[in-house]
Amino acid sequence: MTTELQEQKRNELLELRSKAALGGGEARIEKQHAQGKYTALERISKILDPGTFVEFDKFVTHKCTSFGMEKKKFLGDGVVTGIGTINGQKVALYSQDFTCWGGALGAAHAKKICKIMDFALENRIPIIGINDSGGARIQEGVESLAGYADIFYRNVKCSGVIPQISLIMGPCAGGAVYSPAITDFIFMVDKSSYMFVTGPDVIKTVTHEEVTKEELGGATAHNSNSGVAQFNCSDEDDCFERVRELLAYIPASNYRKQELKETNDSIFRDNNKLKELVPANPKKPYDMKEVIIDIVDDGSFLEVHKEFAKNIIVGFASVGGVKIGIVANQPQILAGVLDIDSSRKGARFVRFCDAFDIPILTLVDVPGFLPGVTQEHGGIITHGSKLLFAYAEATVPLITLITRKAYGGAYDVMASKHLKADVNLAYPTAEIAVMGAEGAVNIIFRNELKGLEGEAFDKKKAELVENYEKQFSNPYRAAELGYVDSVILPEETRTRIHEYLTVLKDKKVELPQRKHGNIQL
Repeated sequence: MTTELQEQKRNELLELRSKAALGGGEARIEKQHAQGKYTALERISKILDPGTFVEFDKFVTHKCTSFGMEKKKFLGDGVVTGIGTINGQKVALYSQDFTCWGGALGAAHAKKICKIMDFALENRIPIIGINDSGGARIQEGVESLAGYADIFYRNVKCSGVIPQISLIMGPCAGGAVYSPAITDFIFMVDKSSYMFVTGPDVIKTVTHEEVTKEELGGATAHNSNSGVAQFNCSDEDDCFERVRELLAYIPASNYRKQELKETNDSIFRDNNKLKELVPANPKKPYDMKEVIIDIVDDGSFLEVHKEFAKNIIVGFASVGGVKIGIVANQPQILAGVLDIDSSRKGARFVRFCDAFDIPILTLVDVPGFLPGVTQEHGGIITHGSKLLFAYAEATVPLITLITRKAYGGAYDVMASKHLKADVNLAYPTAEIAVMGAEGAVNIIFRNELKGLEGEAFDKKKAELVENYEKQFSNPYRAAELGYVDSVILPEETRTRIHEYLTVLKDKKVELPQRKHGNIQL
């Protein structure tokens, strides 16, 4: 090949690369920027370590000839796929390009996504999907629908093997919502991303309800109300930063052992703040997040599902460099009671940690399950059992610390010794009982209290409550039975938890052979 021909071929490639990088063209790119949104390629460059992106299938185009589509083609077919690194960790990703037919998914577009998902699964690296699409490409009909189903199938195959992260950067509607729904974490951007199965216009026609896109499926709606999304980000840059933070806490796959997280925080640091933080009075609220922040390395805690079911806290941290998941009741919200939403939230998080061998620290201060007709008719029995099932099924190291009260069935559910937690600890302020002292006295001693009035009633009840508290409002009855392994002082918390994490790092559990359990979905 002559030098001239080589140069011609080289220039042809460079020209095609430049054309592919423009997606739907400069005018559409400007429109995207005017909406405060990055392009598909810009998003990839923002989230990955600089200079690490290797693109796949840059020149793929669709084969559709209906409705004049053969005259309208974009290189890459409206989605950018490839591999790169985040924090030095290899990842695979795809980014839908709204400048090309509004990011609509067709057959070739779907095949590109499936190909990179297969690559991620085969090489055991996380897959990140950046969604910005108007939905199925109508001109391609059933081929578009088939493309969605092919992606859903791969989402399920990848589940529990590699982390799957979805970023919603614009519209995600109709069938498109089910791929993110199957993934492990969904990030949304405030005021610029939304998800729904049927949009406002259809809802108005069918149910006569008037609602905006933001009210129906915006970031606030899905982070606070539905629980569909786990992270609500202020803008796209905030979103990328938080994805990088998340990936620092989770392994690349269920085949990989976690590496220690760097920290200069001494494991022998006393938790002196905790001496006063947890009140002895079981009715007095306090912020469990302060307990968490005092225990973990450098006060760094990545909370997941922060805006949903706030009566339970879940998230990632490390203790002595050991990366852990944390589940904790929040006494500041509804007294930390378990309800439908908190049970679902906790169960999903526990199952993720278990799938990827992330040890779980459970901090317990729970008065029971939330009573009421709404909860019972909403299925609290079924939903509450999800959290129980998740803990009982988990084989990762489980450390439980009862900071104050653990009443009724909620005591059992919150990683109790009876669900095979490895280590169960309690503060001296802990109470483990069927219910609080006053409620128990009202039931047990109702005959003795019957007929008493005024001062006599108050005096007798106070005496009975005091006796009940002496017997049950402490952790020692449970410790005598071996349900609590050790009663510790609050200031010892961090050191003791690290000791147990170190011992449990090679924990192995043999499970009965089965296809899978039947969790109460």
